[in-house]
Amino acid sequence: MVVIDPRRDVSVYIDRAEENGLEISHIFETHRNEDYVIGSLELQESAGGHIYHGKNFDFDYGNPVGENDKFKLGNLELEVLETPGHTKESISILLRDINVSHATQMVFTGDVIFAGETGRVDFYGVENRIEMAGLLYNSIFNKIFPLGDNVVLYPAHGAGSVCGADIREQDYTTVGYEKKTNPQLRLTKEEFIRQKYKEEIYYPPYFKKMEELNQKGAPILHHLPLLKPAYIIKLKKMIEQGAQILDVRNPTSFAGGHIPGSINIWREGVPAFAGWFLNYQDPMVIVDDHNLGLNQLKRSLVRLGYDNLYGYLPGGVPSWYLHAEEVQTLNLWTVQQLKKHQFDGDFYLLDVRKLNDRKKGYIEGSTHIYAGLVSQEIDKIPKNQKLVIYCDSGYKSTMVASYLLQKGYSGVTSVLGSMNAWLKAGYPIMND
Repeated sequence: MVVIDPRRDVSVYIDRAEENGLEISHIFETHRNEDYVIGSLELQESAGGHIYHGKNFDFDYGNPVGENDKFKLGNLELEVLETPGHTKESISILLRDINVSHATQMVFTGDVIFAGETGRVDFYGVENRIEMAGLLYNSIFNKIFPLGDNVVLYPAHGAGSVCGADIREQDYTTVGYEKKTNPQLRLTKEEFIRQKYKEEIYYPPYFKKMEELNQKGAPILHHLPLLKPAYIIKLKKMIEQGAQILDVRNPTSFAGGHIPGSINIWREGVPAFAGWFLNYQDPMVIVDDHNLGLNQLKRSLVRLGYDNLYGYLPGGVPSWYLHAEEVQTLNLWTVQQLKKHQFDGDFYLLDVRKLNDRKKGYIEGSTHIYAGLVSQEIDKIPKNQKLVIYCDSGYKSTMVASYLLQKGYSGVTSVLGSMNAWLKAGYPIMND
């Protein structure tokens, strides 16, 4: 059995191998991943197998491979293609069933090409974007395309990943389909390089941590950590000592009452936004109403390298206020309230959507700072003025509001439904 770009919680691979009577013999990394902790060493520790990655980077573990290196596993043949551009050591892995044909059946492309997108090229600085964009173009057009239109493409990421600007919601695609539907692949080389050079994709601060762990090798866990109960007395002491409280409830629940100082990242948003707002030093406690789905939250945080995850609050947030502990609230507005007060001039209206969404239209009078950048640009946000925050639907705005409350801001309001509701109500938007 071969595993490519494994996640850190590796039991899924071990279970699959056991179910099918297989030995995990090869573990490939298409590149040094930036947005999650690679599970290669974890998997090797549990199941054996040799680790392989591109030779053009100095990893502290594993074995380097290069162009045309081949691996035979029964009827299957794997071949390495060097496909730099996203990173210099990026490789793609061809798969053939040689009992059927010597033609390539599928290719695992890492972050070189996605469904509807191509990999970002900005990891080596602005001064190297042109070179990296040229390498990426050559990798796609001179290495991937000649494989044939029927070859299935398996990229490392789907929609939502920040390793591409606008990845489609498609787990796999084909060479021919991308030729027909991917707008970047209809450009000349000069146009492609120019577009990639100008491309602006947010760079989360946790990328540096992922790069460090994936170069040196992440600590071996052996198993997912046990989430320990942090009862009220214990939790209060932890908070005094700087513990992080991650509240994963929806905006209305959080606004109605939460533990002071909590960061609110709704459950489904944790994989995308934990790395923007949580640190790797202070112990972390998850709070919810009923402590449902803790296992999946644990997996998401471990994949992001949060080995400082401590546990959860038994009984959830209700146990906090049932013990008569201090509860903080957050003001909420509907879009009707925002429209009524839009031009009062007594509040600072903050748009925390992505820049590309901002360009499609915004509410008049608003200032733009992307949600993930608020912590870096907090000095631009006035502390002596009421704040009203909107996003796409009210989830990111409440997340940002929780962060600002934690930093001592008062008079913070999140807009329910945000831009989606604003447009539904038929209210006007501005375009530059």
